Amino acid sequence: MAETFDAIILGGGAAGLFCAATVVQRGRHVLVLEKGERVGAKILISGGGRCNFTNIGAGPANYLSANPHFCKSALSRYTPRDFLDLVERHGIAWHEKTLGQLFCDGSARQIVDMLLAECAAGPGMADIRCQQDIAAVTPDEAGFHVTTQHGVFAAPKLVIATGGLSIPKMGASDFAYRLARQFGLKVVEPRPALVPLTLGGEEVLFRELSGVAAPVEARANKAAFREAALFTHRGLSGPAILQVSSYWKPGDPVEVNLLPDAAPDWLLAAKRARPSATLRSLLREALPQRLADVLADQLGVSGDLGNVPDKALRAAQERLARWRFHPNGTEGYAKAEVTAGGISTAGLSSQTMEARRVPGLFAIGEAVDVTGWLGGYNFQWAWASGFAAAQAL
Repeated sequence: MAETFDAIILGGGAAGLFCAATVVQRGRHVLVLEKGERVGAKILISGGGRCNFTNIGAGPANYLSANPHFCKSALSRYTPRDFLDLVERHGIAWHEKTLGQLFCDGSARQIVDMLLAECAAGPGMADIRCQQDIAAVTPDEAGFHVTTQHGVFAAPKLVIATGGLSIPKMGASDFAYRLARQFGLKVVEPRPALVPLTLGGEEVLFRELSGVAAPVEARANKAAFREAALFTHRGLSGPAILQVSSYWKPGDPVEVNLLPDAAPDWLLAAKRARPSATLRSLLREALPQRLADVLADQLGVSGDLGNVPDKALRAAQERLARWRFHPNGTEGYAKAEVTAGGISTAGLSSQTMEARRVPGLFAIGEAVDVTGWLGGYNFQWAWASGFAAAQAL
């Protein structure tokens, strides 16, 4: 005999827990089934353990999707300010870092505890069960039956909140996509996002700069981000690179402005003001020495600037402003912060996250083809999409 609930949520991550907490406030009895040993595992490791729980400036422009308009409804109905109000009601101290990123002053555990407290606050009830391996999900005239090694559970509403493929060591899998396809929903090809890029061939020399970081502007296709880049033993990382990685496609170059604050024709001006200076010495003034030396060697501009033709200096300026790297891949899902792609929004209602052709079936969070920038945006999508679905449960 199946245990019955008003709704079953598959996945106890950010989206699933917040959806459950919201449904409880509406007086529903909801079951959360989590595969891992505990809920909120990715919340706990996020933001260096302090959880970058939202971004105060989050809006539709900060998200990638095959349908860039899909996220507008949910994001407008549950905003960063709404989540911040909840954080403050629970007495959690927070601070803003650069670019609108909000973090706990203390521990990410506070966010998980807050969500669990909300789940327990009533007037409804959330039954949260961990270490549940889902063997089967079957529809019937009354809704859905979910079978795990611990029993059979039934509800008229079912929410897919099992995330994407990023960080497999924490239990990530393709379950959401397999279940979506079982019910006839299309899946946009998943790929690692917010992920370090790898270099090979002649660019291997940049790996020798492992540990060196510099503020840059990085570009991939039409996307540009001005933050730090970090050279690693495998290639390129750091916030600027992670951001553009979501827009990068195999075979594309990544352009990096290594001196984003430099004035136009700065080298020609330096030639007039300091004709005895060298390009190497100027680069060492603006960049870490190891990086400056590699760039100077690559540019091949030697001797005093006063003796270098203007044409050669303009070419060096241009290359430093648009240094082209040709990544040969990424570090994959193991190092990806999120998964781009996922359950196609074409089959979902932007108002409720419900599948158009499968009444009672919902998909939220990272499982859906909506991917945010680095900096709290993906958590905001988890909250907003979870809230949207909860209104229809």
